[in-house]
Amino acid sequence: MRRIGGRDIVAAILIALLTGAIFTSPPLQTLQGLSLDILTAMRGRLLGDSRDTATSPVVVVAIDGETYESPPFQGSPTQTWTREIGRVLGSITEGGAKVIGFDVIFKNSIEQSEIPFGDTALGARVKGFDRDYLIALRQISDSGKLVLGEILSNDHPEVPYRAQQVAVRNTVRALNVHTDHDDVIRRMPLSFAIEGRPVPAMAVELAARATGAKPEIAPSGATELSGYAIPSAVPNTMALNFRGLGRDIPTYSFVDLRACVEKGDRDFFRRAFDGKVVLLGTVLNFEDRKLTSMRLAGGYDGTPAARCALPAPAGTVQKSRSDIAGVFVHATAVRNLIERDAVTELGFPMRTILAIAFAAIIACAACMLAPSGALMAWFGLTVAYAAIAVSAFVHGLALPLTEPALASLAALAIMIGYRFMLADRDERFLRKSFAFYLAPEVIETMVTSGKMPALGGEMRNVTMFFSDLSGFSSIAETMTPGELVTLMNEYLSAMTDIIEGHGGYVDKYIGDSIVAMFGAPADDPAHACNAVRAALKCHEKLAELNDGNPAFAGHGLSHRIGLNSGEAVVGNIGSRRRFNYTVMSDTVNVASRLEGANKYYGTAIMASETTMTQSGDAFAWRELDAIRVLGRGEAIKVFEPLAEKGAESAEQAKLTAAYAEGLACWRAREFAKAADAFGQTAKTDPASALFAKRASALAANPPTSDWAPVNILEGK
Repeated sequence: MRRIGGRDIVAAILIALLTGAIFTSPPLQTLQGLSLDILTAMRGRLLGDSRDTATSPVVVVAIDGETYESPPFQGSPTQTWTREIGRVLGSITEGGAKVIGFDVIFKNSIEQSEIPFGDTALGARVKGFDRDYLIALRQISDSGKLVLGEILSNDHPEVPYRAQQVAVRNTVRALNVHTDHDDVIRRMPLSFAIEGRPVPAMAVELAARATGAKPEIAPSGATELSGYAIPSAVPNTMALNFRGLGRDIPTYSFVDLRACVEKGDRDFFRRAFDGKVVLLGTVLNFEDRKLTSMRLAGGYDGTPAARCALPAPAGTVQKSRSDIAGVFVHATAVRNLIERDAVTELGFPMRTILAIAFAAIIACAACMLAPSGALMAWFGLTVAYAAIAVSAFVHGLALPLTEPALASLAALAIMIGYRFMLADRDERFLRKSFAFYLAPEVIETMVTSGKMPALGGEMRNVTMFFSDLSGFSSIAETMTPGELVTLMNEYLSAMTDIIEGHGGYVDKYIGDSIVAMFGAPADDPAHACNAVRAALKCHEKLAELNDGNPAFAGHGLSHRIGLNSGEAVVGNIGSRRRFNYTVMSDTVNVASRLEGANKYYGTAIMASETTMTQSGDAFAWRELDAIRVLGRGEAIKVFEPLAEKGAESAEQAKLTAAYAEGLACWRAREFAKAADAFGQTAKTDPASALFAKRASALAANPPTSDWAPVNILEGK
């Protein structure tokens, strides 16, 4: 065991403060929610829930798949179900239900339908259809046992149609839920400010009516219901306690209850609903599904309750899911309130202190023990703390789990780095230097190969990759700075990912241009092959971005890519104080010129003969021409890669053959034949069109005897 000094203690304290503060900071707030998810899963898997569903103060009446598939509801719009809903609700009320809440919203009535029916609208034909339903709502509401639901929203509010609101004397409460940043529901709002005054949320309203109490604000600021101070780590919310993973809520199929009404079995309704809070909602596989803190454990859409009149559907097996029907979120909230069983979370100060304490313990262990011993200490402490946290969660107290574990793990890593700060200094310096401009994968490959680039430069055989967006300046002039930055970030990120994914190194970005090389700094015998493959993938990716990315919509971007292989000087080049890892040579110049040469031939990718040769037979190629580029006296043959070998289309093969025939005639000074050969594909291929025009001109005016089949490109 290593002795620790004063400097080590100070470092451990600083590391603990840093990691504890980071992992409990607002940007990582999702970790608090993740702790709830993990605790819910561990408690459910390890301990389960032994409570009898018959003791549940809440039940759900489910408008489920069975309802939709059974007469008289099968094939009929839900607006026509209101009469049956009214009859069932009446029987539930007569059965002794304390209160009924709607988790369904009938925004329109069949009486409001504008669908033509004969010489008038359907709504006019069925005037009075909802009369019995509205009367049932009024009667239940007058007894204080009915609350309708609504969705509050500035943009798309959902409210019951006006006649329902009148029938219940505006006893309508919000069904909105509290969604965390990761779109998971772990808490429920307690109230909403409506016209300047707080109005209870649906769950609070139902619990208040069931207990005969009104929610009040205590001097501490907490919401109280019947003497129960509702724990609220996040202001005006309640953390949900999914103790039974949804299986603690009895669920009745609406279609069975409707058949029970027909049967006249009042005793069943008394046995099922006497003294219960009833929630009416949809329980379907495709609608109103919610992710909750049961997402890791797997939740259930209630437990099927006793049947009254219809047999249970054959082959129905209840399975856990990551999401649950929204009505069970509200049912859980009501049960938590009535049973005073909401989750109590630690506030931000206590969570931070706990994370810092954990990090300090592990930082000290990492300072004294070997890395493996410190890691075992972290694992043992985490397991022991997790057991304590699960035990506390059984009693509704949620201790933070992920923040202390991750903060202490980060402290472990940082402390190990601090301990070995002076070891392997040269290698770490080199890693740090390259980290600013090399992909992590390239660095690892370079270190593994054991061949580091020599400072000051060395000769390497590489393939250079130059790309540039065509006509981008004119496109950029039509865009705002924000749109331009978004577009460029999306484009450069996508292209860079492909280049680095094929072992390339991005040397620099010049506006919308990319300069990259393959074969350095990490050795890559197949650098030419990888460069060509990356170029083809980049071309495919740009087409995908044009089709599917909103930032590219309407711009129709295209780019040109030039590839050339050869010897080059690579290394850290620059001043004594400031340098970059880069490349210099004629190989680089030629690749740049080939990128620009694409615009003469209407091609997207152009490679030199050297690159084509070094890539072997991995690709299908088309020889384009022999050209002489600016700054170089020697002519070079240029090629266009079409696809992986054997993957070229029949159309590409036909084009290549016709083009090769035309090029052979061109070089043999048979210009008329060349014009005919190129003319076969001139309408669809810009390169063929260029040669057809040139061949026709020379056929009409033959060149002198010293003519050479080399295209001299004056521009860049």
